[in-house]
Amino acid sequence: MNPVHIKGLRWWMIALVTGAVIINYLDRSVLSVAITTLKTEFSMTTEQYSYAVSAFQTAYMLMQPLAGYILDMLGTKVGFAIFATIWSGACMLHGLMTGWISLTFYRGLLGMSESAVIPAAMKVVADWFPNRERSVATGWFNSGTSIGAMIAPPIVVWCLLNYSWRVPFIGAGVIGLIWVAAWLLFYKDPQSHPRLGPDEYAYIRSGQVEAPPEESARVSKWDLLHSRNLWGLMLARFFVAPAWSTFSFWIPIYLSTVRHMSLKEIALFAWMPFLAADLGSIVGGYLCPFFMKRFGASLINSRKLVVAFGAILMFGPACIGLATDKYVAVMLFCVGGFAHQALSGALITLASDVFAKNEVATTSGWTGSAAWLSQALFSLLIGAVAGSVGYDPLFVCLGFFDLIATIILWKMVHPPRAAASSCA
Repeated sequence: MNPVHIKGLRWWMIALVTGAVIINYLDRSVLSVAITTLKTEFSMTTEQYSYAVSAFQTAYMLMQPLAGYILDMLGTKVGFAIFATIWSGACMLHGLMTGWISLTFYRGLLGMSESAVIPAAMKVVADWFPNRERSVATGWFNSGTSIGAMIAPPIVVWCLLNYSWRVPFIGAGVIGLIWVAAWLLFYKDPQSHPRLGPDEYAYIRSGQVEAPPEESARVSKWDLLHSRNLWGLMLARFFVAPAWSTFSFWIPIYLSTVRHMSLKEIALFAWMPFLAADLGSIVGGYLCPFFMKRFGASLINSRKLVVAFGAILMFGPACIGLATDKYVAVMLFCVGGFAHQALSGALITLASDVFAKNEVATTSGWTGSAAWLSQALFSLLIGAVAGSVGYDPLFVCLGFFDLIATIILWKMVHPPRAAASSCA
């Protein structure tokens, strides 16, 4: 008997990917909420915490190009499952930490394995969606980054108050292993999925603009480094990335040490910037087709316009130092979360717009590596100077970084020759 086709199956696939992204960011966000307790438990300094954060980011940076290559080589289903299994185990190992040195080691292992999540997600988007829907699909899975970070504060604080700091690390890892089982059970590529109807398959394929096959065949993974588009995306993500790193790893400790919020207040308010970021991911995804329809922008330019829109809004968190009220500071963090995730989704999607499908995971890996290099450097900078000059100058830098990224994007990134005349 023929299997029943599922209408809109591509959206179910992106929902599955979004679940992985939520879990991925829940895993990495547990530490930023629990750090106040861990600093007391292990007599850890802010600078030592920055080493652990930087270890995660450095490992992520070094591994992401290789992760993208492995995903292109093994395929999305097997590769994603392997990486998700490893990062779930690494998260559970955090429950064995005995101080900042072991924490730094476990964070490095977590960073290496979690580096595959965005290249894998973008590979699913490139396989399952026509060009005009990719920013919307990216917006939805990118919302998982903020959902994971948003649900971490109340969940982790509840565990800290009722159990111990070890419980959230172990629990998040177990949830990840459950997702792996679901992924292996339900995911297949579109050309082999028995539940995908012929009409939807034809719709997906007809809307995908590819580079000429002969060009894709002769471009090696290392030859991609000669691409002006790749370097433009790498530089843009290098300047954009520190904002999200700052929000993800430093908001709770900033609210605690600078704004003097209690643990319960952090549970009540630290999730709000990530709710705003969640909204930004979704709105940013729909802005691209809006700009194309309303203003006649090309596919590539619609992505650039969303990045410019987000960069302007990023001057909101640059003004946090001027806020005399702690709740106004939280509100400005919310503006920053919305802005960053709106522009981030468009920026990430560009890899699938200007490179062939068999290059998407690899190029996403390279651009992600550039992003995480800047995050690691900025986290070390925060750890080194926040105690002496404060956080305010660092927040100002974030606004200008996104402006620089926007200029680079407009100057360096252009449609591939195969798609230049058919962007819409």
